[in-house]
Amino acid sequence: MTDLADSSTGTPEFEGDLALAAFSDDGPWQVTLEGARWRDRVDTIRSTVERQIPGLIRPTRMPAGGRLIEVAGRLGGAIGLWYLTGRRKGGSESTADVSRRLREAAEVLGPTYIKLGQIISSGQGIFPTELVDEFIKCRDQVPAESFDTVRAVVESDLGKPLEAVFSTFDREPLAAASIAQVHRAVLADHITPGGGKEVVVKVQRQTVSELVHQDLKVMAWLAPFLIGRIPVAALANPPALVEVFAETITEELDFRLEAANMVDVAMSLRQLGQTAYVIPRPHPTLVTRRVMVMEELSGFKFDDVAGIKDAGIDTHEIVRTSMIGFLEGAMIHGVFHGDLHGGNLFVQPDGRTALFDFGITGRLSEKKRQAFLRLLMSGMISDVKGQLAAIRDLGALPPDTDLDVVFHDLGLDRAPIDPTALTPDELIEELQKFVKLLLGYGARLPKELMLFVKNLMFVDAAIGTLAPDLDLFGEVTAIATHFAQNHGQRLASEMGKAGQELEVDLTSFKDSIGIDRSTESVTYNDLKARRELIQKRMATERSADNAMVKGWRNRFTR
Repeated sequence: MTDLADSSTGTPEFEGDLALAAFSDDGPWQVTLEGARWRDRVDTIRSTVERQIPGLIRPTRMPAGGRLIEVAGRLGGAIGLWYLTGRRKGGSESTADVSRRLREAAEVLGPTYIKLGQIISSGQGIFPTELVDEFIKCRDQVPAESFDTVRAVVESDLGKPLEAVFSTFDREPLAAASIAQVHRAVLADHITPGGGKEVVVKVQRQTVSELVHQDLKVMAWLAPFLIGRIPVAALANPPALVEVFAETITEELDFRLEAANMVDVAMSLRQLGQTAYVIPRPHPTLVTRRVMVMEELSGFKFDDVAGIKDAGIDTHEIVRTSMIGFLEGAMIHGVFHGDLHGGNLFVQPDGRTALFDFGITGRLSEKKRQAFLRLLMSGMISDVKGQLAAIRDLGALPPDTDLDVVFHDLGLDRAPIDPTALTPDELIEELQKFVKLLLGYGARLPKELMLFVKNLMFVDAAIGTLAPDLDLFGEVTAIATHFAQNHGQRLASEMGKAGQELEVDLTSFKDSIGIDRSTESVTYNDLKARRELIQKRMATERSADNAMVKGWRNRFTR
């Protein structure tokens, strides 16, 4: 990753810490790299967390037996009750019933499983709608810790009574999620020049670290038994998926890492000239492993389309800047917000987007940053083999993979298949063939690629909410033009191509969504209609299969 601290030279048109990073115009305090005391140990903390992961996910003979029994009992009980009752409802009602039971079980099991629920909630288009809608409640509607527990954590980490730091501290949380909950507060007058600053305080759940470590050991023990048994988990490779999840969730257990992520992303946005984003300032001294005091920002919720439009804000522009923002940070600086979802963004009255919750942040090594750059730019110029090479270099395929074989086996050298023209049986056969081939190559989903794909799922859903009539081809071309105008020489150099070779070619993009190459325009609504057609055919096939099974069962039980 590019060293942002070394490359930061400030921007002349901004003063104070606004020359350093994309903060709000009038902050309650100034942030400097030297004054952020918690920043000194960040590299050591990050290295320590990384070294812990192999031990946490190494399968043992029998991990934390009591916890294993509890997890199996809660999840098994939820599915069992659904099987006995909710399954009979059929269709969407049945899916909604099992989704609710699983969400309730996750909330009882605690932070690790709530975090899994949050990941599911970002999977629009991947998971059933009922499951996504249910697990959205895991974002900020999780049962809160008691105020006494919150007080104990804050006072322990800050080393002072609550009243010595805050003149007021709301007893009821503003939001409660898997790892932490957030409370509004006002700083005591002597803490910050000017005094009386309104802030939000993020407080980690008291026993979350111990529970997460136990649960990772349980997951690591279970993962090998799931290989080949759960179709949706087959491609992910359950043990590899546990490793990626461990890498992600353990970073969230130290708020000093999150505060550093906030500053680094804010610095990246400023250096890239991105003025459409605002990052809250972490307090220079009030950040510890389990407590983080930060500036309070507010605005319209991301799905409040009516409110946003009534304020005269261009929703198309919000989508456009969202796409450019996280792509540009990853391609140029190797750092990006890794957990975009509706609960982590507000649209401010001036049209800027405020980003929150940087516990999960994508950080790319220089090698992976260049691979990521090649992946995106190769897609824009329809260089499919270049995309395969980039995916390999990101760690999704083994280093010695013969890309020519993959290119041929996956049918990338043949005319694309339109999924809407296939029968359900043919579509299932194609999907199974695709998964089987990838498994044969040793494919896996590295953390950085997982975060990127998850963010793309959010952007996809955001387009559907804010700008369903957006011309996707036009937007891809506009984004490519932005990169060519602002980073053309650098991109051409790092990709080993001349500038004229970076002209936009939408062929591979059209192939990837299975539409005719002669199509000149497609909107989100167009893609949604295609998806719904495919889902309807798949649902019809499942209904027919279920009816056949039921008929045979009735024949043999008369």
